[in-house]
Amino acid sequence: MDELAESVLRYVRRHKLLKAGDRAGVAVSGGADSVGLLRLLLELRQELGVVLSVVHFNHNLRGTESEADERFVAQLAGRYELELHCGRQDVAGHAKERHLSTEAAARELRYGYFGRLVDEERLGCIATGHTLDDQAETVLLRLVRGAGTRGLAGIYPRANKPQSADHSSLFPVIRPLLGTRRAQLETYLKGIGQGWREDSSNRDLRHARNRIRHGIVPRLERTLNPRLKETLAETAEIARSEEEYWQAEVERVMPGMWEAGSRRLTGVHGLPLALQRRVVRAAAESIGMRLEFRQVDEILGQGGLVGPPVGLPGGWLVARGKDRLEFIRSAKTEVGDYAYVLAVPGMVQVPEIDGRFEAVVVPADALPGYNPDHILELALLQKELTVRNWRAGDRFWPAHSKSPKKVKELLQARKLAGAERKLWPVVVSGDEIVWVRGFPAPARLRPREGAKQALVIQERVTA
Repeated sequence: MDELAESVLRYVRRHKLLKAGDRAGVAVSGGADSVGLLRLLLELRQELGVVLSVVHFNHNLRGTESEADERFVAQLAGRYELELHCGRQDVAGHAKERHLSTEAAARELRYGYFGRLVDEERLGCIATGHTLDDQAETVLLRLVRGAGTRGLAGIYPRANKPQSADHSSLFPVIRPLLGTRRAQLETYLKGIGQGWREDSSNRDLRHARNRIRHGIVPRLERTLNPRLKETLAETAEIARSEEEYWQAEVERVMPGMWEAGSRRLTGVHGLPLALQRRVVRAAAESIGMRLEFRQVDEILGQGGLVGPPVGLPGGWLVARGKDRLEFIRSAKTEVGDYAYVLAVPGMVQVPEIDGRFEAVVVPADALPGYNPDHILELALLQKELTVRNWRAGDRFWPAHSKSPKKVKELLQARKLAGAERKLWPVVVSGDEIVWVRGFPAPARLRPREGAKQALVIQERVTA
């Protein structure tokens, strides 16, 4: 067995990435990293006892170059008699429609495709060709932008990734090459006579990662540390272990400290400062808010919790009393009704609840990647919907229930109270409520068999 293959085998076993019988789809773009991953896993296939197939996603961003990449991957799969799963979508159009960067749109569509393959039980996991170089670049990029141990943990050897924008479904992704240098892979491929494709966009210095890869890292290696990449990867390894420990501590103490209904956090001052910060951040995340370090530090104050309220985005305040923190909404936000027009397809911001709603028209073959509770028959809806808070007398008929119910009763059953209940969002088509946060769409509005497309309602937190 090749020396590099033995090293990858040790990494796979150390992190328990694969076990006998697993059906792994190898994500192959055509570049050296992904081609190297495929060839190494082919060497290790019998030793690991896994079933391999090839997965390729064409982003349609580089014209004939993208088409040539797809042909190259198809030929590679054919040469080794591997099943090929090949998808393609219009990334540029998706980026424009969803107001995303090209990179974010590509990632969203690519992982959506990967997730559907797993969800359909055609594959058990997806293996990607992230290398030690990718790990080092990620850690450095996060460091200069500002990060704690969560950010410095970088890329995990195994992670569950969302297959849709609403994070309703997750699938496993493994990275067997995180301990392998990119240069090692290229040497290995040349040694076995295996070619690969070069992606011209990897030289585009408009992307921050490429500036780090081609400029900053080489300069730091020449002038400060020739083992910079290994050092940064080791930093990520340390940070992951630290983060796993602290996350377990947060999960241990939070149930006795956090009162979700009143949004009150007690007993914080008796914890070590590192755990105080994590508990405050976890409390904020439980109500849909991500805090920066300076905001957490301001909430905790200097030498104690007593002090004036701390203002946060979206009309939130944190009241600080003796041994107590309470997340509250400003009175103005709590009492006001709201209503916004949502075009189909389209998007609208709802500042009262720090949210953004999207009405996305999805082709039938892509629907498995979305939460069925949010999918509606397009033909039964108006071209303009309304996003508003529920009002007295509103009724809704959730799927799997025997009859329509008052929205008030549905929310009471969830034990929602105060401003949170008053501001709870619904989506209306004409005079009918067709969507309520947290409840399945009405059965009669689910897409009919044979429908070519459907509407997906998505809510995202913007605070």
